[in-house]
Amino acid sequence: MSRSSPGPLRRRGPRPLVLHLMLAALRRTALPAALSLSSPPSSPGSTRSNAASLPWKPFLGPILAPDDPRLANFASRLTASGHDPTDLALAAFRALNEDDRALIAGIAAYRRHPWQRRLEDPPVLWAEGNSRLLDYGATAPTPASRPALLVIPSLVNRAHVLDLMEGGSMLRWLASQGFRPLLLDWGWPGDAERGFTLTDYIAGRLERALVASSGLAGGPVALVGYCMGGLLALAAAQRRTDLVRALALLATPWDFHAGGPDRARFLASLVPLFEPLFALHDALPVDVLQTLFALLDPFGVAAKYRAFARLDPASPRARLFVALEDWLNDGVPLAAPVARECLTAWYGRNDPARGAWRVAGLAVDPRVIAAPSFVAIPSRDRIVPPEAARPLAALLPRALVHEPAAGHIGMVAGSSAETALWRPLAAWLCAL
Repeated sequence: MSRSSPGPLRRRGPRPLVLHLMLAALRRTALPAALSLSSPPSSPGSTRSNAASLPWKPFLGPILAPDDPRLANFASRLTASGHDPTDLALAAFRALNEDDRALIAGIAAYRRHPWQRRLEDPPVLWAEGNSRLLDYGATAPTPASRPALLVIPSLVNRAHVLDLMEGGSMLRWLASQGFRPLLLDWGWPGDAERGFTLTDYIAGRLERALVASSGLAGGPVALVGYCMGGLLALAAAQRRTDLVRALALLATPWDFHAGGPDRARFLASLVPLFEPLFALHDALPVDVLQTLFALLDPFGVAAKYRAFARLDPASPRARLFVALEDWLNDGVPLAAPVARECLTAWYGRNDPARGAWRVAGLAVDPRVIAAPSFVAIPSRDRIVPPEAARPLAALLPRALVHEPAAGHIGMVAGSSAETALWRPLAAWLCAL
């Protein structure tokens, strides 16, 4: 079995495709139960409450999107006296048929869309294993007043979300503003990386990339971490205060139990089920990671593909959709030791928020970070909810908190990303 980085992924649809098709089928399976639980009593002597008092939304809500106008229509018909349950069931099935046709149309439109990412990688300044340090400011000299940036993405996605497409690249935009962005592209984990722990990544590879970046820049750099990369950047900034001028954390989680620990603990409970995969691959495969992300919003992927089916394929919005989906569907496996640590220690025990997360024996403590920090907390983030990120901002002594009206990915790569994040981040960096 080859563990070398594969070529471009053939565009198949939302990944794993079979999961999202099964979820669509599940809606049909759930519909009869939803309607029966929402039906009025069949006889005057029945002890069941009438339809108006029945909690129909928990049953129809997952089947139709909460903002779907058909949901209100079904609600009014369920609460009306003398409604025909058969007629209501037929109407609901027709609605699901419409949705399924739109989903298939959206997947087909995505698969045949002509857009392809054609951006060439910038020069490689440093490499170790399958990781590379890419210099996005190589062609533009950096003014002395503007710091070099070492940008740290997540370990579970390709790094180019920050360099997504022509006209939609955060890193190329920052370079155009006079900064020197250096991107640590973790790469596809090979044999060595599949044995890494978080300590290996942070105190080893990231720290050596930080030393290389500081040497290239002639002094301390601003460390910018996105999502999981923010946690890695935070730990590195604490370890190497001599090399970090400032710290920016973008959509970075801290309290994994915020808003209720049940979902986090459920993810941790899956670790024993993943052990055969760890034994086979030394990693958590991409499709499993994608399935875990899908659990955050089981019907959300189908909804966005149905919306895509209605777009003009030549529109900028359609091209952005394809670019983001190509990136999302081309993930990276997570080394088995890191997967165990993240799921068990972060999600299960909530070690970061408890002050119990350690890297190379050192407890990661945001309170000791003396450098100025910028904490971006997108208000519509469903992957890292704002309540999971705000406790981190509260612990950093010199934090500037920025809460754009954006989502987790839209903040860095969406159509409004320049306004939502790029310009505020650049303004903060200039003020340094």
